[in-house]
Amino acid sequence: MFKFSRQPSISFVSFLNAAGVFAYVSAVSWLLFSAGHIFGNVPEPNFLIPIYFLLLFVISASITGFLVLGKPILMYWDGQKKEALKMLFCTLAWLVLFLFLVVIALLVQ
Repeated sequence: MFKFSRQPSISFVSFLNAAGVFAYVSAVSWLLFSAGHIFGNVPEPNFLIPIYFLLLFVISASITGFLVLGKPILMYWDGQKKEALKMLFCTLAWLVLFLFLVVIALLVQ
């Protein structure tokens, strides 16, 4: 359908991956923060709560691992070792920048 004349830069793709991780983490955080309003108050400890949190942890690790490591691993296997490492470290740098922005937002409140 649409064809790009050139590939997007590694920095741009790593920004999109880091933004995806940030969006996913924000959505899960909102879900956990609003759980009482969404699911109601749980009157007593329930066996399903730890199962929910462990499954959420595994799913979160899979999604964020895919976003951070997926493309760099494929690039590394294709022989683009320098580019793979650059993408990995650019993604991590974007995530650190997002972390600093969140810390600044918390300090400003």
